[in-house]
Parts: sequence; structure tokens; C-alpha cells
Amino acid sequence: MQVHVIPCLTDNYAYLLHPTGSREAVVVDPSEPGPVLEALGQRGLTLRAVLCTHHHLDHVGGVPGLCRTVPGLRVYGHRYDQERQRIPSQTDAVEDGETVALLGTDFRAWHVPGHTLGAVAWEVDGELFTGDTLFLAGCGRLFEGTPAGMYRSLVEVLGALPGDTRVWCGHEYTVKNLRFARTVTPEDPGLLAALEEALARRREGAPTVPGTLRGERGQNPFLRCADGAFRARAALPEGPVEALAAVRARRDVF
Repeated sequence: MQVHVIPCLTDNYAYLLHPTGSREAVVVDPSEPGPVLEALGQRGLTLRAVLCTHHHLDHVGGVPGLCRTVPGLRVYGHRYDQERQRIPSQTDAVEDGETVALLGTDFRAWHVPGHTLGAVAWEVDGELFTGDTLFLAGCGRLFEGTPAGMYRSLVEVLGALPGDTRVWCGHEYTVKNLRFARTVTPEDPGLLAALEEALARRREGAPTVPGTLRGERGQNPFLRCADGAFRARAALPEGPVEALAAVRARRDVF
């Protein structure tokens, strides 16, 4: 599966996906229609579907414009959002673990509430599109969910996927997330190396995505809350859910 990063708005990413050799594509989280249409035109691709990770406008603001331009476009999101009509022009609803057949392959939807209650991560061919649930070295704010829900989503659902799964998140927050992670475990040399690499990529004008789940298990303080040794080293509460809540509270004001 070919993945093309489409910068949108200030720091959002949409993703254009198509199988090698195919002229048909899907897009994940189109913040605005213009950059997506430009990317389609440059590559001679026809858009078949939109995959939404959640209902926030900076992830679905481009959906109506794409639907006006591409007749019959299918728009997928979680059933929670469809029932509340939170994703504009949504045509299809998915549940946790359900697969959607597109472009000759299956896209699996993982329900990952925490940032929002309708949040979905989309997985296909070893690529994982996490929206605002899992960032590189971070996670989204708990606007609707609970620490327990976010812990399950991050650790028990996404964290259980193979380590070489590539993570494509919804925003370019990596540098700030790594700077925060170093305040949690400042003695960790791996975080400094990751920060220097991220800074170098940004100086080149390149995105920091993708990462891997294996890398996130070693540098993301929210995923690391599952590790008792990490909690002790970081002087966090003994319980993993309580530790995640404490780290999220600190990140909210960082």
C-alpha cells in the first residue's frame, strides 16, 4: 500500500492511500479538500472513499467539499458518530474490529475511545492511522473519554498490534511530545536521540511520520505506563491507569 502524506491546515496530516499500480485511492482525515484534490490530480488517482478517525472539524472539514467533487463517495466513521450525525456526509458506520473492503484489500477499524468516544484507528497492510488517539511520543487530550478508556485503547488495542506496524498520526506534534517525554524520564538517552532525529527531519521540512509501534513502546510515556519499572522510575502512581492520568494531566499544561 502506497501512503502519501498531505499536510493540511497548520499541523494536520491527511493520508492518501492506494495499492501499487492502482489508480484508485482512499483518504484518511481530510481536513480540507484543496490539498487532497491537488494530490489526487498530481498522481492521476480517483478517490473512492474517505476514512474518518473522529468527528473533529480539523479532521473532517474537507469531507463535504470532496463529496461535492466526487459523486458517490463513501464516507466511513464509527457508529457512535453516525448516530449523532457528527461526521458530515457520513455514509457508512463501522464497529470495533470490523473490516471494510476497499481497493482490493481489507481496512480494519479499531474503536479506540479516549480522545473522543467515536474515535477509530484504521489498519491496513501493516499501516495504522491513529488520528488523535496515538501520536508519536504522545496521545490526544481526553475530551470525551476516560483515562481507563484511553489506557485500553493505547495499550490493550493498539499496543497489542505487531511491533513493526507503522504509525501515521493526525498531527505533527512529535518534537513537543518528545520534549515533554524527557521531563518524565530525563535520564533516558533514547529520548534525546529520538528528539534530535525529529528536529533534524523538521529542519529539512520533512514529516516525522511514520513511526513504529515498537518505537512507541520505548519512547511514548503513555504506552510505557503499562511498565511497572517505568512507573517507578518516573515516580508515577502505582496503577497503570492512574499513571496515565497523571502523565496526561502534566502534558495538558506543558
